[in-house]
Amino acid sequence: MLWGGVTESGGLELRRAPDGGIRLAGSFPYGKYAVLSDGGRSGRPQKEVIASRAFEYRVNDPKEDIHFLVGHDYDHVLASKGTGTLTMRDTAAALIFEASISRAITETSYGRDALAMIAAGLAVGISPGFRIPPARAVPDAEDVSEEPDDGEIDEQGQPRRGALIRTVKAALLYELSVVVRPAYPEAQVEARSWSPETCERAQVHPLKRWRA
Repeated sequence: MLWGGVTESGGLELRRAPDGGIRLAGSFPYGKYAVLSDGGRSGRPQKEVIASRAFEYRVNDPKEDIHFLVGHDYDHVLASKGTGTLTMRDTAAALIFEASISRAITETSYGRDALAMIAAGLAVGISPGFRIPPARAVPDAEDVSEEPDDGEIDEQGQPRRGALIRTVKAALLYELSVVVRPAYPEAQVEARSWSPETCERAQVHPLKRWRA
């Protein structure tokens, strides 16, 4: 059964393969904003945006492997670039991918569960696992800017400060995951922890960058 078509606006598509496997396709749109924190009662909101072609380095390097996972769990691998079961096409608007999930994987407990949740529309988000390269390699891989004030007044009668916006311009993509709870509405991507005071992520393993 085929669900619609894959576009650069996000979403997932399931297709039954002749060998009994599943082909799953989707995309992660660039340039979309996610609200990582609303700032609470006294803090500043935090937003994030992934710039166009931010993931191109590892996507386009044939020597670099990228995995397709369930919930950022390397014990639940559905496909990988290194085995030829995950193909990706990087465009200015989005990262478009297709995963060929073998029959053997669809018959595992996690494979059956993941595909059942996708088919039911319960897990249709795509979330990237990445880290920012060291500054010595890419000096301007990310930056933080301030959103213009909106003119509103806070509870203390002071002008409400605009959100802090983190722009990721270059990142090392290690995996894409099927997730349940999206933060980027268009890409249906899961939010991750981020502190604007500690933007350097070079030593942080990608699996430690996600909230449970």
